[in-house]
Amino acid sequence: MILPLALAQFICSYAGTAMNVAITPMAHDLHTTVFGVQTTITLFTLTMAALMIPGSKLTDVWGRKRCLVAGLLLYGAGALLAAVAPGLGLMLLGNALLEGVGSALMIPPIYILITVASPDLAVRAKYFGIVSGAGALGAATGPLIGGLITSLITWRASFLLQVLVIGWIVVLVRRLPDPARPDPRPRFDVTGAVLSAVGLMFVVLGVLQSTTYGWRGARTDFAVAGHVLIAEGGISPVWLSLALGALALALFVLHLRRTERAGRTPLIHLRMFGDRAANLGLGTQAVQWLVMQGTFFVTAVYLQEALGYSAVMTGLALTPATVGILASSAAAERFARRRTQRTLIVGGFVLTVLGTVTLLVLAATGTGAWRTAPGLLVAGVGLGAMLTASVNLVQSAFPDRDQGDISGLSRAVSNLGSSLGTALVGSVIVAASQPGRQPYAASLTVLVVIAVIGLLVAALLPRVPAPQR
Repeated sequence: MILPLALAQFICSYAGTAMNVAITPMAHDLHTTVFGVQTTITLFTLTMAALMIPGSKLTDVWGRKRCLVAGLLLYGAGALLAAVAPGLGLMLLGNALLEGVGSALMIPPIYILITVASPDLAVRAKYFGIVSGAGALGAATGPLIGGLITSLITWRASFLLQVLVIGWIVVLVRRLPDPARPDPRPRFDVTGAVLSAVGLMFVVLGVLQSTTYGWRGARTDFAVAGHVLIAEGGISPVWLSLALGALALALFVLHLRRTERAGRTPLIHLRMFGDRAANLGLGTQAVQWLVMQGTFFVTAVYLQEALGYSAVMTGLALTPATVGILASSAAAERFARRRTQRTLIVGGFVLTVLGTVTLLVLAATGTGAWRTAPGLLVAGVGLGAMLTASVNLVQSAFPDRDQGDISGLSRAVSNLGSSLGTALVGSVIVAASQPGRQPYAASLTVLVVIAVIGLLVAALLPRVPAPQR
């Protein structure tokens, strides 16, 4: 059961990082600019994040397995189109739109199927550990595998590899059991889907814009269709985008309340926000993904910009973090039988803080990839332990009938954390890239502070006894 689900999570995470090492050759082959390829990457992230909640709700309408297969087929079609795209237009359609929509459809069912099929908390932790490990492995090896394929063959082969893996997953998924849908089948809340998608899109867009424009005054002119809307030095457009997103999400919440009062089925029930443990768990999820993606990003930039490493060598240098995540994820079932979810999350944050501080200290005392290895390994162990525990805590807080709602909310929060991690670190690096300043040290310091905040949030989690062995 777990193999196709883990592979699906792996390929989505791989796709999120593999393109970053092939931007220049892609721009050349597609007869476009580096900005055009970066726009494609950004739109893929936006599409996936914006549609995660609606995609999850469709599992209650279409069925969990059918939604997973539909997402796989859309993703595979998008990857195939991207592989043969002669120009930017088809690349946007294939990679940004079809792969983005496919990801939003297939990721939530992964976590719903595990939760529904595994009533035992420890067994569920084992499966979540495998899926989390596969996701971390995909994100970490994306630059390595993508760099190798681009160097030895062509970047198009990387998309063809995704098509082959997706085809294999579709064959394996046929053997999965198909849990019963809620009865009666709910109607799809179109208005709620639009409001949530618009809100999340503007929030994620604002976060991604921070690297270019900064959080304070705009570092450069902000123009739309050739017209400068905000001149350099004016208020950063990041805040404009975040404000629009917040407004749309506020309208979304009002719509949910009105829909429930009218006795209709909303896109997501407001009771999802009423569980204290789940809310705190969602907070820890956002921080975990922020710190993980931020650490990967700042280390990769440091190795490539400061030490001159190639994409392949950078991927190899990130291996200790991947090993740490896989090791702790593999032990998730054993941990879950002996320790509470709260203990695992708190302990994971402690190790992550220690690992990031070690990374900061050793990297500041000299050069060489070996100096990043101890910190990445310790932080990886901590991240793997708490990623699994947080997912288990959040998904297990609700009955089967609410899995479509909570899975989409959980994945949306995780995607937001990932986007914020990369964007925040990138903006700090740019802001601190001045003579006499240490941009990488500044970025790692910010990540340490955020990890400590996550630790404080985790300490507020309720103490629930661990299952008996």
